[in-house]
Amino acid sequence: MKTSQIAAKVVTRLFFFLLLIALIPFIQGDTSKLQHLYLAPKQAWTLVFPILLILGFIALLVICSVKKFSKTDLNWLLVLNTVILIIYAITLYIHIYQLIK
Repeated sequence: MKTSQIAAKVVTRLFFFLLLIALIPFIQGDTSKLQHLYLAPKQAWTLVFPILLILGFIALLVICSVKKFSKTDLNWLLVLNTVILIIYAITLYIHIYQLIK
């Protein structure tokens, strides 16, 4: 059980750290490129998966925090969800970075 607690906390903190690092260029840099950046998916239903992923992350984070990371299965679900969310965020960041460069 201790391993799942450590893994959940480390991966969650890593996600928030990477999110903070990804926001730095958009906050401090030249925002004129970002004003004309539009991300419009071809199909609206393709936004369902990212929304479910983010909502699942928030729900699992709240549940695990309330239970103080004592449930092993919820901890591993949070780890899996966060890893997938990190991968999705990295691909989105790379796509946006290519558009503004």
